[in-house]
Amino acid sequence: MSYDNRLLLDVLEGKSVSRPPIWVMRQAGRILPGYRNIRASVPSFKHLVKRPDLISTVTIEPIEVLGVDAAILFSDILVIPEAMGVDYEIVEKKGPVFDHPIVDPSDIDKLTYGADALGALSYVFDSIKLTKEKIAGRTPLIGFAGAPWTLFAYMIEGSGSKTFAKARRFLYEHPEASHRLMDKITETVIAYAKEKVSCGCDVIQLFDSWAGMLTVDQYNEFCIPYISRILTALEGSPRIFFPKGAWSSMSLFRELPFEAISIDWKTPIDYVRGHLGDDQIIQGNLDPAMLYSSKEKIDTAVANKINEVGGRHIFNLGHGVYPDTDAQHVKRMIDAVKAYQY
Repeated sequence: MSYDNRLLLDVLEGKSVSRPPIWVMRQAGRILPGYRNIRASVPSFKHLVKRPDLISTVTIEPIEVLGVDAAILFSDILVIPEAMGVDYEIVEKKGPVFDHPIVDPSDIDKLTYGADALGALSYVFDSIKLTKEKIAGRTPLIGFAGAPWTLFAYMIEGSGSKTFAKARRFLYEHPEASHRLMDKITETVIAYAKEKVSCGCDVIQLFDSWAGMLTVDQYNEFCIPYISRILTALEGSPRIFFPKGAWSSMSLFRELPFEAISIDWKTPIDYVRGHLGDDQIIQGNLDPAMLYSSKEKIDTAVANKINEVGGRHIFNLGHGVYPDTDAQHVKRMIDAVKAYQY
């Protein structure tokens, strides 16, 4: 398929470009008025996530309002646990809450997984098809999924957490059951991500939001084999891997099959280059709090970050844009990236 703007795809394909492409994690969210109006019109966040007509509108708004180089399908990583049989709700000012998390290894046997779980996710695939029609070739569309450990953490913990102590305890107390659960999550993520590609997503980003919670040995045992399976299954589609906070496990990522690695704002670029090589495509690394600065300081921060990464770069934040960020400051960052010339 041809695109009016294929800058992101060109970088992921290793082609030379005149500037970095830019998109922003959580760009289709609370910083934009269109999203706020739509969110106010539905009873809950989950109602929004299951409405393809609304999802397509929210997904496309950042292209039209902010001028980003890619859309990312508005969704939630927790649709997979829900499809597997571990339901959740988003509680205002608290985040995700699971009424019946996994508490015993026997609970794992009750889960639906793999291709069998996809029937509960048809609204996601319908959203992709409708969004692709509305984008009409303006930019690529990114789809995403949660990595097995991050989904495991929510399914065991039953909510967000600063420590995920219950989930980490489960790894120690029930290692064999933990691997069984990781395996079922992995099979579901593979089926889900492949169907996203089939429906029209041009790029897949795998979010391991809680990667930094584990030791290197734990990450190597309980995460790397499953992440490798997912990324290998997606060969042929551009893949971005985001192991947030997992700087200590960076050496483990050398053998993973991805095109780009997205890094948080606390991991030095030279540290990543030292472990993964000068040719590695890097996404992210700008502190989201930088967007609270003056517009002039944002311009400087953008130029400094592009110069620091030194090419083979997808400009993004080190995590999602914060909901109270001024959208005009986000636009200033995007415009500064678009004005840059290598």
